[in-house]
Amino acid sequence: MSTDRRALIVTGAIELIATRGIRALTHRALDTALALPAGSTSYYFRTRQALIAAVAHGITARSHADFAEMRTAHGGSATDQAGRGEPTTAGGEAAAGAGDPTEIARGIATWLDGLLSERHAELVARHALIIEVRGDTDLRARLANSLFSLAGATELFTTLGAADPAAAAADFLALLEGLVFDRIAGVRAGIDHNVEQLARPITRFLTGAVPDHPLTRIPEVNQG
Repeated sequence: MSTDRRALIVTGAIELIATRGIRALTHRALDTALALPAGSTSYYFRTRQALIAAVAHGITARSHADFAEMRTAHGGSATDQAGRGEPTTAGGEAAAGAGDPTEIARGIATWLDGLLSERHAELVARHALIIEVRGDTDLRARLANSLFSLAGATELFTTLGAADPAAAAADFLALLEGLVFDRIAGVRAGIDHNVEQLARPITRFLTGAVPDHPLTRIPEVNQG
């Protein structure tokens, strides 16, 4: 029951932040929202910081679980480069086009579109919390790394043959973070499913990062 109650409180905290904002996150507000006896939230999480840490852990754990499920469903093949047991940078559909930047981009876009739909409240809460805890190096890093894997992205760009895989990976995660923000709070906030809209910038990035890849290279025309 203790584990169930903790999970309930974490889920409630995510929903509260997503719907009412970070300032609404108090122990009393959670007790009320979840119809729990007064003092229940503070019993499990003594401080607000402990509650925020639990939310960060919950978001990260969900990402790990989602990736493990995707990996099992797709046999752990192909763009395992995109996650390798950590929060992933791509969805299972990317496996179908292993090595083809255009197909990989489509797979990542499909996965990202699903993420934006199925975990919208978590994404909103995550952004709010990253700003809230920016002075706490550990918590900020935990939240910043709770969706995407820099190591996995680096492997992906190494496999694709990028000149500087580490730099390409960091830039790519910045792009994904921007796409997430755009859909939850930017000019496209509230947009319905739109894989194509996500695929366009991802495709441009991948093909630009690996211009010498056999599938992205523009063939030379013999002027003979």
